Amino acid sequence: MDPTLILIAVALAVFVFFQFRSSRKRAKETAARQAAIEPGVEVMTNYGLYGTILSIDEDTNMALIETTPGTVLKIHRQTILKAVEDETTAVSETEGDTGTELDVELDKDSAIAVGDPEFGERTEPAADKPVRKAAPKKSDD
Repeated sequence: MDPTLILIAVALAVFVFFQFRSSRKRAKETAARQAAIEPGVEVMTNYGLYGTILSIDEDTNMALIETTPGTVLKIHRQTILKAVEDETTAVSETEGDTGTELDVELDKDSAIAVGDPEFGERTEPAADKPVRKAAPKKSDD
């Protein structure tokens, strides 16, 4: 047999193996995410809408989520992207074991960190502008 034909067959077999493995891994992750989605859990949809699941109808694949108190939306279950973690859990996981907390004081009116410059406000003192020297006058002598 031709060695290039064997090499192509081996490469194809490796490609198919990795495709199969990655699809199984993705299916496991999707199943784990779907198992975490149950009534009472805060979720985020594919289009960025946050809400709390009130009920899920498995037969029709529909879910009722409450986005704000009194506002209930009926959405397709597949548009639910993930369950949202608490901010304190997410912050502590990203910081590791440093034990420091991120405390940022926000302005109540604009939600901008206190001490940040306003729009258009200079943060450094204005530099001294170079002074242009006058050109020497020519005399008519």
